[in-house]
Amino acid sequence: MRNAFAQEMKDQAAINDKIVLLSGDIGNRLFDSYKEKFSDRFFNCGVAEANMTSMAAGMALNGLQPVTYTITPFNTSRCYEQIKIDICYHNLPVIVVGVGAGLSYAGLGATHHSFEDIAIMRVLPNMHIMCPCDAVEVKLCMRQALALKKPVYIRLGKKNEPIIHKKTPDLVLGKGIIVKEGKQACLLGCGNILPVVLDAARALENSGISTRVVSMHTVKPLDSLLLKEVFLKFETVCTIEEHSLVGGFGSAVAEWVIDNAVPAKRFFRFGIKDAFTHKSGGQENARKMNGLTPEDIVAQIIDHG
Repeated sequence: MRNAFAQEMKDQAAINDKIVLLSGDIGNRLFDSYKEKFSDRFFNCGVAEANMTSMAAGMALNGLQPVTYTITPFNTSRCYEQIKIDICYHNLPVIVVGVGAGLSYAGLGATHHSFEDIAIMRVLPNMHIMCPCDAVEVKLCMRQALALKKPVYIRLGKKNEPIIHKKTPDLVLGKGIIVKEGKQACLLGCGNILPVVLDAARALENSGISTRVVSMHTVKPLDSLLLKEVFLKFETVCTIEEHSLVGGFGSAVAEWVIDNAVPAKRFFRFGIKDAFTHKSGGQENARKMNGLTPEDIVAQIIDHG
């Protein structure tokens, strides 16, 4: 995803001279191509994320479209006050891009884990949240965010994620994309976990359960029309995310269900447990520890059928 982001930044900067890129001491080689052409619009702000965020706000107040980029927890929780007051309070066109969503940097420990970012960002007035599932959606999310000209948080995975979309989809902020059609169960996947969601759907199909998969690339605002259709049509609905079960995408959907008085359904939420991960290991191992494998998802759906 990060390579797609770097390429899209370069492409957009070529047609929009208001775009500036601020990095929190990472991506120096990643942005070499960008810097060759737009060296005056790249700022390595070092390990000073709060300062970087305030710089971006000041640039936006002067007519620019800043994009901040660093590892997810450092670009959200570490500079939360600046995002809240400097960016969101003024409703500024700043795009906050976090790389390493969820368990992407599992082996680096709790400092680099990103379990809470959606929860804390979605409570901020004026903030929009996008979680692309692959490199194709990364580019399209960036275009939507730049066109919006309001605060946007974009949550990226890391690298080498499989391409989900073989053809370019019609991606619109706040509108989910049906990736796979089905009739009995619907899996609402959010962000970089979508390959796991698709594997789970295929396994459910093998068990005789026709399963739809939706890429819910926008957490805020939610696609209310799609959710209404899903909860009317499907007996089983699941949200799946690489984020804490507290306050994330699944919580947002659960709130929507209550607010809209949706009739009772078999509704499951899959996500990261409400606990720190103390064991070291790769992303796949960390997912397994949190019940975020295709096998875990399928087992819970079938066992509670």
